[in-house]
Amino acid sequence: MAAVRILRICFNKFNFSRTIYTKSSCCSPIQIQMPALSPTMEEGTITKWLISEGDAVEIGDAMCEVETDKAVVTMEANEDGTLAKILIPDGTRGVKINSPIAILAEEGEDLLEASKFDPPPISFHPPTSSVEEVVTETSQIHATNTPNILELGKMGDKISPAVRQMLNQFNIEVTNIHGTGPKGIRLKGDVIKYIAQKGLNPVHQHVSTPTKQVTTPPTKATEVKKDSVATKPPVQVHEGDYEDLDLSSVRKVIAKRLTESKQTIPHAYSTIDCSINKVLDLRRQLAKDGVKVSLNDFIIKCVASTLRRVPEVNVVWRGHETKHSDTIDISIAVATDGGLITPIITGADRKGLSAISEEIRELASKARSGKLQPHEYQGGSFTISNLGMFGVKEFTAVINPPQSCIMAVGGTRVRPASSPVDLDDDVISDVTESATDSVMTVTMSSDARVVDDELASKFLSTFKQNMENPLYMGLL
Repeated sequence: MAAVRILRICFNKFNFSRTIYTKSSCCSPIQIQMPALSPTMEEGTITKWLISEGDAVEIGDAMCEVETDKAVVTMEANEDGTLAKILIPDGTRGVKINSPIAILAEEGEDLLEASKFDPPPISFHPPTSSVEEVVTETSQIHATNTPNILELGKMGDKISPAVRQMLNQFNIEVTNIHGTGPKGIRLKGDVIKYIAQKGLNPVHQHVSTPTKQVTTPPTKATEVKKDSVATKPPVQVHEGDYEDLDLSSVRKVIAKRLTESKQTIPHAYSTIDCSINKVLDLRRQLAKDGVKVSLNDFIIKCVASTLRRVPEVNVVWRGHETKHSDTIDISIAVATDGGLITPIITGADRKGLSAISEEIRELASKARSGKLQPHEYQGGSFTISNLGMFGVKEFTAVINPPQSCIMAVGGTRVRPASSPVDLDDDVISDVTESATDSVMTVTMSSDARVVDDELASKFLSTFKQNMENPLYMGLL
């Protein structure tokens, strides 16, 4: 394609006339392919085309909205031209990356001819049926008389899988069989001969095909009197009405990543209570001065300041090693109709409360409307998930890899105020009955491979200090 375009430029420069999309032409129109809009994206959904066939586009123009495994992203044009044909209509799910989704004609090219271009389909190799492999392997085992030797261990007896199956089927002790094979190996013929001599019947009959039913006559040892067993009618289970719901790409990836996180990351949990009286007082004072910030904004700023003082926690796990993040980028969990997404406050330690508040409102709005750009949710070194506004007292959250920590923030509750000496110490304090304290519980989930219990305790202790003394957030 690059060589063809260079030739086209040369032809235009020297005023050569050209006719393309004919049988003798070697040129082909531009194929717009499904791009990989996130590092983990494998397929996407064309939610909406923003232009129609015949519309002219320039580099950077919005063409369509694509639902990735993270969010709904606007796909921009990388070439100038005219949209000749839409190959993938609105609402199409499961479009693999690099699959053609539209045809773009360059300036001056015949739209009708371009729309007739049929791109080659993306080929794939279907997986081999596991049932066929099992059947083939089983047939090979039973068709051969050469035993596949297995060690039994206790007595050093060596038998093949086929022989072992027959011994189990007829409930025969291996020591009762005299082996005629090399070095006394017990062959299938030895077992068959022993069964014929003793006139044995199988105890467990394995039916290999569903169309053939084998009735096993009971032996004297296994015969049960029919009169002693009460015949019970079969239990009928009636399934209730239900509806199958299609999972969005975001939901599928969330399920996959959370499962991998819990299975591969050793989660460790640490919980601490923080008094937020001074934060609430400062928030009320700022509101009187016309500065509106939320408690969540204070938490973000406090976490950023704590990461600056305890940088050992600001790390990510990269397979077999840890990587320290040079910047403090805080991911904030935001619930959307499509699932949970984590937009990022970059450089949170360098921003003030007003800047954090304004940025988080903008990012949350874009997240709920599906307008986040990839750079706004990819990355991050620490995540905060706050369910306090829903009345949740405390909870634990799942780590978002490759990050090492996530903080779960619970709701605010009131308890009797503590003295300068912590209530955890066995010291009786002079506290009036009317004095109360607003307390918030936070639980940090940490990757034990990177953040051990001592480091987690140090981080939470520093967070508590910053939260209970808001001036520390900007001074230390």
